[in-house]
Amino acid sequence: MLKPKHLILIFTLLAAVFLPEETAAQEDYRFDIGGGLGMTGYLGDANTSNLYQNPSWDAELFLRYIANSRWAFKSNFYVGGLRGDSSQMTNVFPSDETFKFSTTFYEIGELAEFNFFNYGMGEYYRKLKRFSPYITGGLSMTLWTVGGKTYAGFTLPFGIGAKFKVNRRLNIGLEFLMKKVFTDRLDGEMLSDPMGIKSSFAKNTDWYSTLTFTISYEFSKRCAVCHYKD
Repeated sequence: MLKPKHLILIFTLLAAVFLPEETAAQEDYRFDIGGGLGMTGYLGDANTSNLYQNPSWDAELFLRYIANSRWAFKSNFYVGGLRGDSSQMTNVFPSDETFKFSTTFYEIGELAEFNFFNYGMGEYYRKLKRFSPYITGGLSMTLWTVGGKTYAGFTLPFGIGAKFKVNRRLNIGLEFLMKKVFTDRLDGEMLSDPMGIKSSFAKNTDWYSTLTFTISYEFSKRCAVCHYKD
């Protein structure tokens, strides 16, 4: 049975790891590298209403440049699966045909992030918070194959997330992104115009989402006081 002195020791150790060191000098880092795992959803001609009717998986690698406690810029790479089945919809196509597809996508992109709070750990006067929700958006390029044909298209990702500092360098997070694909062939050639109504750049219906749990590590300490020599 744990004695009070054991509980105090455990609490002290946990506090040393997880709580901010208010009296210590702030350590700012310029970069954050990490990865994540999660799930995907699809909206398109083979699924028009329920984003997670046929969920699949995703994995992410990223490098984040930390401009300051509010702004960050992230380069990321995703790989994941997408699936759809029109037989699960209440609407039917004019030909009464049903379509099913499954693909693996590869995505590379750039996003900007804005933290709602001053994110970080350190001096109290800076009002840094070890937890912050954020909004994000950017531009990506996605590659996928359906029915033996390979397609590529620009993608517009945007969404929300939340970050938490486990300690000064280690972060965990959860991010949800909706991604509009600027082509109507995410679900294949057969579903590019199933209703016989010609699609357009503005009216195509293909989207996918990623919901990803991430973990990252900060590095490259920022120079707090720089000394220059003539």
